[in-house]
Parts: sequence; structure tokens; C-alpha cells
Amino acid sequence: MTLVLLIDDNALDRKIARDILVHAGFEVEEAVDGAEGLRALYALKPDIVVLDVLMPSMDGWVVCQRIRELSPTPIIMLTSLNREAEMIRGLDMGADDFVSKPVSPAHLVARVRAVLRRMQEPANTVTHCVYQDDLLSINVAEHRVKLRDEPVDLTPTEFRLLVALAENAGQVQEYPRLLSAVWGPEYVDDVDFLRVYVWRLRKKLEPIPERPRWILTERGFGYRFAAPPEGGGLPSA
Repeated sequence: MTLVLLIDDNALDRKIARDILVHAGFEVEEAVDGAEGLRALYALKPDIVVLDVLMPSMDGWVVCQRIRELSPTPIIMLTSLNREAEMIRGLDMGADDFVSKPVSPAHLVARVRAVLRRMQEPANTVTHCVYQDDLLSINVAEHRVKLRDEPVDLTPTEFRLLVALAENAGQVQEYPRLLSAVWGPEYVDDVDFLRVYVWRLRKKLEPIPERPRWILTERGFGYRFAAPPEGGGLPSA
């Protein structure tokens, strides 16, 4: 049975989340604060961690960072503040997903299942270089991205998103299609999630992120990866 470690200092919130997850068929262990959560992580080796952000003494940010120093275990953070700002901070610390409080039972279960499914998915079946120009190359077979012949460090999710865009270079990819292709059907309405990841990709790839060369916004519809120019020159801005 899949083991979920739930770390939250609020007893009522823990009970609600525990009941939701147990009813859905998960085994759940609880921790009432960050220190206890880290001990439980080490002792129990859970399949996934559901972690509250706002906790006294050791908050969720510190716990997330400590978990990442110890383990690749997927982390879902429970957020209740500025969601977009929290997503940016959490992703930088290694979180995998975010669920807003108050927690919707169906939403929490769907996101836990989706994160676990992504962890078990086989590597992308595309076996060729999906994009190349004078500055940027994206090679799926080697799971490698190079910018000016230097490797670019991307997370697995960032790489999946980049490939999904580059495979369809020159074509507009609508928000729901990208969200479903990269994260799963549970995410089709979570445009903020996609926007944050696009921002992270632009920061890592674009010479001027505010004036992107490759990852272009089609306002109100989605994103478009610029088609490589004929003859191998650079895409226009």
C-alpha cells in the first residue's frame, strides 16, 4: 500500500487530510511538526510527503529543503498565502506540487495520484533531437539541453515541458493541452502552475527572459515555441 507522510501542526487539518487519503486507499502516517516529520521520513521512507507551509519553529520551507537534502521523495505542499509566490519559492526548494487550503477531498487525492504517476512514468519515447538552432539544442534521447554549447540544468518537469513545447515548434499550444500533456488531466485548469514553470524555463534559457526568443506567449490561449529558422539561423524575437 502506498504510504503518505502528512506533516501539519493543525490537528483538524491533519484529520481532514488523513480521512480523505485513507478513504482513497492510502496508508497515512502523521507528524505534528517539522522535526517529527523529518524523523518519520528517515524511519518510514514514505512514498510521498504532504507538507503544510505554515508551521511554528520549523516551517514547511525549511522542512522541504531538509527533505531534499535527504531524499528524492515527492513533496506536495499545502499553501494558504500568495499561491504564485509560494509556488516559485517551493519549486526552488524542490517541491513537486501545491494544493491550496482549504483542501478539496477530490482535488487532494487526484494530485497525490498524479504526482505518484509522474514519478513512475517511463522516459519520453521520443529518441531524437527535437530542436536545434545556433544557440539552443534539445536532445531527448540523451536527456540533454545545451545553450551556447553549455549544459542547462533542468528538473524533470521543466524538461518535459520544454520538450512538449519544442516538439510542436511554431504551433500554439493551448493551456489545457500543455497542462494535461506534462502534468496530467488533473491540472487542466491550473494555469498559474504552467505560468510559473514557463517563467522558470525562461530564466534558465532566454537571454532576456522579459523578451523571450523561444518560449512565446499567445495571450489568452497558451504558448508557442519559436520555429527554428531555415538554414539554422536564429529565431526572430
